[in-house]
Amino acid sequence: MKIKLFKLIAYILIPLLVGGLGSFFTISSIPTWYVFLNKPVFSPPNWIFAPVWTVLYVLMGVSAYFASEMKAKIKNYWIQLVLNALWTPIFFGLHSPALGLIVILALWWFILRTIKDFYKTNKTSAYLLIPYLLWVSFATILNFAILILN
Repeated sequence: MKIKLFKLIAYILIPLLVGGLGSFFTISSIPTWYVFLNKPVFSPPNWIFAPVWTVLYVLMGVSAYFASEMKAKIKNYWIQLVLNALWTPIFFGLHSPALGLIVILALWWFILRTIKDFYKTNKTSAYLLIPYLLWVSFATILNFAILILN
């Protein structure tokens, strides 16, 4: 398969932009709201989230690029990306772990659907999303724990 560099870069930039937009809500809420929440003992340090999400967004973009090149069904990819974009302003912007939990559960489901869709036409695309599914699984548990503790 010949790599179309401009298309690959575009597919990588889209999720990175989603993450960048979400960071505005995160950065302003960490010192004023998030830091004061009761968090479970397994809550990672705040500094870990940006590098992890950056890697995951790049993997998502590469995955979607390969899937699109193989003519995979990518509707669920775009739905999960929208849900990903919504979670941060809901959780951090609205300070709503309850609403955030609803969104992240839907996000998890659509990531799983995307993996299944991609697997049918390009296994590499599906495998590239496994770390994302695992991280969102962890984030879902963390979101739930924050909801319960607060």
